[in-house]
Amino acid sequence: MQLKFYKYQGTGNDFVMIDNRNEKFPKNNTKLIEQLCDRRFGIGADGLILLENDNSTDFRMVYYNSDGNQSSMCGNGGRCLVAFAKSLEVIEKETTFIATDGLHHATIFEDGIVSLQMKDVDTVKVTPEYVFLDTGSPHHIEIVDDLKNLDVKTKGSKIRYGELYGEKGSNVNFVKQVDDTTFSLRTYERGVEDETFSCGTGATATAIAMKVLGKTNSENININVEGGKLEVSFYSSNNKFTDVFLKGPATFVFSGTIEV
Repeated sequence: MQLKFYKYQGTGNDFVMIDNRNEKFPKNNTKLIEQLCDRRFGIGADGLILLENDNSTDFRMVYYNSDGNQSSMCGNGGRCLVAFAKSLEVIEKETTFIATDGLHHATIFEDGIVSLQMKDVDTVKVTPEYVFLDTGSPHHIEIVDDLKNLDVKTKGSKIRYGELYGEKGSNVNFVKQVDDTTFSLRTYERGVEDETFSCGTGATATAIAMKVLGKTNSENININVEGGKLEVSFYSSNNKFTDVFLKGPATFVFSGTIEV
């Protein structure tokens, strides 16, 4: 079967996009999805995303990690899917779509920047060593001194597979403060099982965690990731976070067909 695909990236977090409104993609073929995401034997991506029809919203997002398994919400993937939907003329400038963690609203601007509303957050676990919260995906966050030279894969995998989070594990984020409203971030992503250039739910979780820890008084926070810059904004009251938005570029890379 000839499969038409599209490649998008958001601050270096890259995805294989497939228009599955005809429901022909073999969604349960884990090995196929893993192969498509393979950087040597396939197209190469951190994940694969299906755009599907939905009765009550503009479209449905179905997200798979590069290991072939369906996963929790992906913020950068959601932003890229909005850009993909616009290219298919499914939407124009604003949209509402459904994902595994619920309803999302988004706006795409003329310069290709996508602002995506994330889920509200009302539970943040704070310990002396780390912060943990769920922004559509689970995130462990640690402040480190030497972010540049940190072995993210080794330290991240140790936490991800450690007894702290059990069988499901967690994404792991390492952060260093730059100024009052800016933080640098590196993320180990479960499902990819490696460091990625960017993680949208991780950037969102980090911004909220820094606010909870009192590292910033701002509700509009800049996050420097390995692949570029993201912005996170929210409204906070008594450690409850609403109107959470993740904003950044979503860029078309290339398209093609592949025999599957």
